[in-house]
Amino acid sequence: MRLIKKALTFDDVLLVPAYSEVLPRDTSLTTQFTRGITLNIPLVSAAMDTVTEARLAIAMAQEGGIGIVHKNLTADEQAREVSRVKRHEFGIVIDPVTVTPAMKVRDAIALQRQHGISGLPVVEGGKLVGIVTNRDLRFEDRLDVPLRDVMTPQERLITMPEGATLEEAQALMHQHRLERVLIVNSKFQLRGLATVKDIVKNTEHPFASKDAQGQLRVGAAVGVGDETDERVEKLVNAGVDVVVVDTAHGHSHGVIERVRWVKKNYPRVQVVGGNIATASAALALVEAGADCVKVGIGPGSICTTRI
Repeated sequence: MRLIKKALTFDDVLLVPAYSEVLPRDTSLTTQFTRGITLNIPLVSAAMDTVTEARLAIAMAQEGGIGIVHKNLTADEQAREVSRVKRHEFGIVIDPVTVTPAMKVRDAIALQRQHGISGLPVVEGGKLVGIVTNRDLRFEDRLDVPLRDVMTPQERLITMPEGATLEEAQALMHQHRLERVLIVNSKFQLRGLATVKDIVKNTEHPFASKDAQGQLRVGAAVGVGDETDERVEKLVNAGVDVVVVDTAHGHSHGVIERVRWVKKNYPRVQVVGGNIATASAALALVEAGADCVKVGIGPGSICTTRI
């Protein structure tokens, strides 16, 4: 057997301390992850079913990295994990869960429990007509009455215009002693929601990895099988930032064509292809549209895919 070249893995390398004039506070761990995504720490969690689902992906993004949700789930389950991350921490919630005035109290309570939220904007005919919060429902025992009978009506709402910042939302909440502020356009159509929790989380995690809307970043792994089209569509609809075409041998026709397909159909989504081990493989994936290539076949002690 011919050896290509000598290679090292993590335990084979030791860094020798040397003289430095750089102070810890002056260092930056900012890392370019893909063409369009910069991380604040150079850490990405593995797309393994014993490693990354929503819980770890949230923690990774809060600290400045990103998690890749594994694909050993149904397409709907994986999309829900992605959605949990995107909804966990927002600057401003662009697409909040809403209800209608005709829905019953029991329906609102079920939605609150399902999504882990305390406030539900009430929308009718595309316009904001009220809000239902824990305060409205806490002691309500008439579970079959319509929400219009218990909601806080439009005339009592405190709102702010579309395009407002978190700082403006914070000032308005402080002024009126509110826990949330609804965002509307000139036609009083709901455009977003800001909460005290979101503002607190922003101060607790100043280096969190977020998208342009202030949502936590998250990726998801896919394969190259027949049902991948539907899986990718559901992930994109859930708000995924990165699709990782993840196989043991990334320099293959199926992976290259899948990378090309994702980039063609969803050009705004960042695409990672892998795993690979050669320069020619990297070039092939980049030419297919990959925004990042995943390098390393079998270097770890736990998951060894080297042939």
